Amino acid sequence: MLLFAFTVLVPIIMTFAFSFFDWNGIGAMHFIGLDNYARAFQDRIYLRSYGHTLIYIAATVFVEVLVGLGLAGLITMGRKGSGFFRLAIFTPMMLPMIVVSYLWKFVYNSDFGLINSFLTKIGLESWTRVWLGNPDTALYAICIVSGWVYAGFYMTIFYSGIQRISKEIYESAYLDGATEWQIFFKIKVPMIRNLVETGIMLCVLTGFQSFDLFYVMTNGGPYNSTEIVTTYLVKVVFTHMSIGYGSALAVIMTLVIAIIGLVAGKLTKKDSDVLEY
Repeated sequence: MLLFAFTVLVPIIMTFAFSFFDWNGIGAMHFIGLDNYARAFQDRIYLRSYGHTLIYIAATVFVEVLVGLGLAGLITMGRKGSGFFRLAIFTPMMLPMIVVSYLWKFVYNSDFGLINSFLTKIGLESWTRVWLGNPDTALYAICIVSGWVYAGFYMTIFYSGIQRISKEIYESAYLDGATEWQIFFKIKVPMIRNLVETGIMLCVLTGFQSFDLFYVMTNGGPYNSTEIVTTYLVKVVFTHMSIGYGSALAVIMTLVIAIIGLVAGKLTKKDSDVLEY
């Protein structure tokens, strides 16, 4: 309890307390009440960062959870080489995110990157872009990287759930003439619904915690087009040395995540009650 209080409770309480002060971390602290919170709701970059985070979450739900679910369906169809395929898809998850970020910065490089080089060689030079330097493509480029990393993680979770389904159910479906895809959509997916919902919830919550991928690849640029809440928080606290304002932003983000968690929990419980009924 003492360790938990020192490492978790005290920082939370201090962050909440600092949010009512104007303080640069070195000089005197000046009490300003709710001014930091009022400033936050007028900060366009901060408000836009939530929009970018929501876009990132929506994109990653597709490229991570849904793609992972599809991959789990493919490798449970009993085809040859599924073990190697499963290992290959999961491998990116074992790499440090810093390594992944620099790897994909090379892939997206506008001068000698793999994507632009490939498009040029097949005669689609007009499709080449400055992928991480264009506000229209930078955020989506990062979403693809996140999907490449975490799709294997969700695939492993769903694969484990599908493996627990009784084989007798499959045998009955085969006797009734069901195809592999019908079994996937009408048996496998419904029977691991709780895992899918958990995966989506995990994807939403980790989306708000994302930092290293954005920090290394774009650091919020270009023109704040990939600025998310966490990267902006770091800039406010460590670059602008505004501890009080940064604390207020952290408190607001914590409340937003808590509200999302409570709403999702109630919706999940409501669905469970309907299914039981």
